[in-house]
Amino acid sequence: MRDLTYPPIIVAAKAGFRVLGQRFTITGAHHVPRSGGVLLAVNHISYVDFIYGGLAANPSGRRVRFMAKRELFDHRWTGPLMRSLHHIEVDRAEGEASLATAVEYLRAGEAVGIFPEATISRALELKEFKTGAVRIAATAGVPLVPVVLWGTQRMMTKDHPRDFSRGTSITISVGAPLHPVEDDPAGQTAELRQVMADMLDEAIRGYPAAEQPPGSWWLPHRYGGTAPTLEEAARLDADEKAARAARHKD
Repeated sequence: MRDLTYPPIIVAAKAGFRVLGQRFTITGAHHVPRSGGVLLAVNHISYVDFIYGGLAANPSGRRVRFMAKRELFDHRWTGPLMRSLHHIEVDRAEGEASLATAVEYLRAGEAVGIFPEATISRALELKEFKTGAVRIAATAGVPLVPVVLWGTQRMMTKDHPRDFSRGTSITISVGAPLHPVEDDPAGQTAELRQVMADMLDEAIRGYPAAEQPPGSWWLPHRYGGTAPTLEEAARLDADEKAARAARHKD
């Protein structure tokens, strides 16, 4: 694909990381192949996960085309940017169309990014996964590479003010590729989720203790933080969805 916008965006992002004094720990980046179609499955804890998730493929020289909700493409400012970066629009009412586009990209040799949880996890732990990641990788015949982010939630996530303070540590963990086949999407999705849950546990436990003391809102409840539990987060998600539906109805 012809990329006029992506290269300067990468340069600007890296400059921003330096200005913010962010400290990166990136492991397993060699698992992202340097060529050919590859699907990156990324956990979702922040509004900036597109930026940091793409860094997982940067050491391999790849530019990731993320699957993102239609609202971003409809916005007057972000829409042109998303299209110029060749990201993939996801209309939840027409999900199969976006899956087909992702398969087309992958068969053309692109790196595609997907958030299997679909939406940000308020609990900061893994929500239930949709089967789309496994189905897309199996149909396209490409490796599925798990990616876990930690630290991005401290900057910009649901229910909390933005905080771009200097010196935030960012963990990006890349796991060994999985190779899904088409006969068991549910079972393979469960396998993907377990792999990523183990990676996330390792990322949280390995994060600088001084930056996530007990009681931190950006730390999951079962690790001693005050983030909502998965059950509490599910109720908050349901309330948000109902409020959004009511606004649209009016």
